[in-house]
Amino acid sequence: MDEKNWLDAIAWNEQGLAPAIAQDARSGDVLMLAWMNRESLALTFREGRAVYWSRSRRRLWRKGEESGHVQEVREIRTDCDNDVILLQVEQIGGIACHTGRRRCFFKQLTDGVWREVEAVLRDPDEIYKGNRRRLPPEQDQ
Repeated sequence: MDEKNWLDAIAWNEQGLAPAIAQDARSGDVLMLAWMNRESLALTFREGRAVYWSRSRRRLWRKGEESGHVQEVREIRTDCDNDVILLQVEQIGGIACHTGRRRCFFKQLTDGVWREVEAVLRDPDEIYKGNRRRLPPEQDQ
C-alpha cells in the first residue's frame, strides 16, 4: 500500500485532523493526546519520531523541538473506526507534558474534586528556558 492509500484510510475530521494518543510502549501508560493531520502522520512514519499538528500555533509540531523530550515511535495503530491514531512511543527524557510531568493525565477526580496526583519532575521554566509562549492548558496542544 502506498503512502496516499494508507493516509486515505484515516477518517480525518472536518478540519483534516485526527486525535492521536501517545502511549508508553513499555508500560502502556497513556502519556498525552494531541492532533495529527496527513502531513504530520506521514512525517511521523518516515522519521520515526512523533510530529503533531498544533491547533493553537497552526503549524507542525515536532514533539521535543523546544524541550528535548522527543517521542521515538515504536508502532502506529488506529482504532476500529480509523478516527483515532495510537502512537506507541519511547518518551525520551521521561517527560511528555509541558507542565514538566511524565504524562498529561496527572489530575484525578476524587470525591468530586480534581486533584493533582503526579509530581512535577522538572520545572517548565527550566525546560523551556523562558522561551516558550504561555498558553492556557486547553490551548497548549
